[in-house]
Amino acid sequence: MWRTFYIKPNEIGILYHRSDFKKVLQPGEYTYFGRHWQIKTYDLNEPEAEIENLELLLRNHGTELQKHLLIVKTAFNEAALVRLGQNWISIAPNQLRAFWRGFIEVESHLFNLEANWELPNSFVQQLRSVALNGLKKFQIFEYEVGLLYLQNNFIRPLEPGEYAFWSINKDVIVRSISRIIPNPDFPLEDILIEKHPDFVAAYCENVQLLPSQVAIVRYRGKVISILPPTSRKLFWQGVQVEIIDISTDAKLPPALISELVEGTTEVKALSRNYVHICQVPPQHIGLLYINQEFQTQLQPGLNAWWSFGRSWQTETIDLRLQNMEVSGQEILSKDKVPLRLNLTAGFRIQDILKAKNGLSDITGFLYKELQFALRGAVGERTLDALLEDKGSIDRSISEYIRQKAADYGIEVDSVGVKDIILPGEIKAILSKVVEAEKAAQANVVRRREETAATRSMLNTAKVMEDNPVALRLKELEVLERIAEKIDRIQVNGSLDSILTDLIRMNPQS
Repeated sequence: MWRTFYIKPNEIGILYHRSDFKKVLQPGEYTYFGRHWQIKTYDLNEPEAEIENLELLLRNHGTELQKHLLIVKTAFNEAALVRLGQNWISIAPNQLRAFWRGFIEVESHLFNLEANWELPNSFVQQLRSVALNGLKKFQIFEYEVGLLYLQNNFIRPLEPGEYAFWSINKDVIVRSISRIIPNPDFPLEDILIEKHPDFVAAYCENVQLLPSQVAIVRYRGKVISILPPTSRKLFWQGVQVEIIDISTDAKLPPALISELVEGTTEVKALSRNYVHICQVPPQHIGLLYINQEFQTQLQPGLNAWWSFGRSWQTETIDLRLQNMEVSGQEILSKDKVPLRLNLTAGFRIQDILKAKNGLSDITGFLYKELQFALRGAVGERTLDALLEDKGSIDRSISEYIRQKAADYGIEVDSVGVKDIILPGEIKAILSKVVEAEKAAQANVVRRREETAATRSMLNTAKVMEDNPVALRLKELEVLERIAEKIDRIQVNGSLDSILTDLIRMNPQS
């Protein structure tokens, strides 16, 4: 029995007789006698040869098969790259793979993962746009430095460029850190400092401080960081580091105050947690306490201290004349009349230390003593005495409070009662009293004026009695007053009869 087989132009075949390999057949027509012949064909458009029992066939017929196949076999510590025309595939360790030769160009590259798990740069360029299993690719830009980690252990820095690493059974990480930022957050910074001094020396500025030191780090003249004592920090090379010893004097010099406290918003935000600031306004005095103990007085101006290792408190005291109001004090007078009084006082602090050391609350002390003085002054006087001489209250309170305040270095400049408010019923009674007094005074004045008018009229009558001309002048004066109110006067008779005869007056509208 003859059997004929046809292998297409894009195929290749393997001839078997009774399952035994005989040879590899190229495209064409083949005829064999017997019924136990068989041919298995493979599409060359799929360049990888999926051959059953490949390892056994290679052992028995390796020379024949390798004429037609590219055999790639990787050990446990090896990986491979295979180029199939324009395409690439990766092969993991412990693999046996075969690829047909001749139809497309194939080549393989074997890599020992123990010797070098980084892919050579020539392959990285060819694989730029290809994603392959078991390979991780990274790009470090020109403004970055890459930190390569294997199994979370730092290996080395990466300069700008493209990289690829075998990540088979390995955790490969590259952390890109910008060189534009001079104080980046380095991962596991303490490990880098202790375990990788070569990297630190080549790329970084390492700042390590003693317990009595503070560091100011500047980049291009601008403050970028303030480091507290005992701190340790990495910066990119190129920064300027100023280390300050604060063991003897923690006060900032004026130039540093201007830079840290009065500088830009970013710099002020940096110094906020590290610097204690006290602004003493004009006409004030400042008090400085370190660890709750008084140290010195501060003159007007801006003061600042490093706040590390000490407890700082500052307080400003106003030296100008200050006012205090003691309002709504309800007090009984000596004759049991309830009064409400408002008191005002002016004071200034003369001896700061005496006042602060002797009093915990200066204003509270003055308020309480003014209350006592006011109650004592009002309670010793009757209502009439208070109303007749309100200044006596001021004098009494002033004498009392000045002595009390002077014992604590406080000068009382002035004391005065602003208001004395009476109850409503007392106000009504006083109003009636005043009204009666004023009515009596008005009656006396009215009687005095009436007496004076009568005496004047009597004197005038005596003059007229002895002098007819004066009488006639008086009559003319009266007539003149009447004529001022009349538009027209009609006179009948002679002029002499005006005052002696009938005078008829006829007003015309």
